[in-house]
Amino acid sequence: MADIVLITGLSGAGRSGAADVLDDLGYYVIDNLPTSLLPTIVELASQPGGIERLALVSGRNHDDVLPEVAHIRAEGHEVTLVFLDASTPVLVQRYDATRRRHPFADHADGLLEAIEHERELLQKVKVEADLVIDTTDLNVHQLKERLVGAFEMASSQQLQIAVESFGYKNGLPLDADIVMDVRFLPNPHWDDDLRPLTGHDPRVRDYVIERAQAATFLDGFEALLVELLPSYRAEGRSYLTIAIGCTGGRHRSVAVAEELAGRFTEHGVVARTSHRDVGGG
Repeated sequence: MADIVLITGLSGAGRSGAADVLDDLGYYVIDNLPTSLLPTIVELASQPGGIERLALVSGRNHDDVLPEVAHIRAEGHEVTLVFLDASTPVLVQRYDATRRRHPFADHADGLLEAIEHERELLQKVKVEADLVIDTTDLNVHQLKERLVGAFEMASSQQLQIAVESFGYKNGLPLDADIVMDVRFLPNPHWDDDLRPLTGHDPRVRDYVIERAQAATFLDGFEALLVELLPSYRAEGRSYLTIAIGCTGGRHRSVAVAEELAGRFTEHGVVARTSHRDVGGG
């Protein structure tokens, strides 16, 4: 049985970049693969002396990928379906910058219509994906961090947890499964000494965490999540993203995300952290 990662998603959302990351992680990568060839490639890879870790990047017209994934899984293979998404304005910018032709250009009147046509076709694939990554606000290094964090932990625990901080002023993270608003906590932004710092600094951390209301919140939220984790595992979930938001994403959300990830370790659960807006102004 092969360990298979299938990368799909919107054109321009970073499928090839994701393939490069998995190649660095030791996967045998096949890019731009027609859906119809998936069973054949997997069968060859699973022969004695074949490929143990296989990453496949779906090519054009991959809206019909789900039946093939179901067939491969029925054969006993572990398949992780990764869906890469991005907002339409960002996809337009990326295509304008590269001057590439969109794969659905022949089926649409202009780039915008081509993007929305593909988005509609792939919606059912996105819903069934094991891991959805929104690359709208990610550069290549941040995308690599997300993928490395997910797949380096794959051998150590069945359910992989990501705790992400963000700022509401920059919008919700679209790939989050659980979103928690911590704007009710005292804001270090209004302290002149703490404003230039981030939630990584011990002084900011203490300002946020070492308060009765923060302790009460964290104890309750931790208890809720720990109680829910077995249910997520029972549903066959491989990835769980918990997003913690404050106003700007620099202070409270960062401190709480790190504290929450640390508490997970006390329960024998490894959680990686990422901070979308910590570098913002």
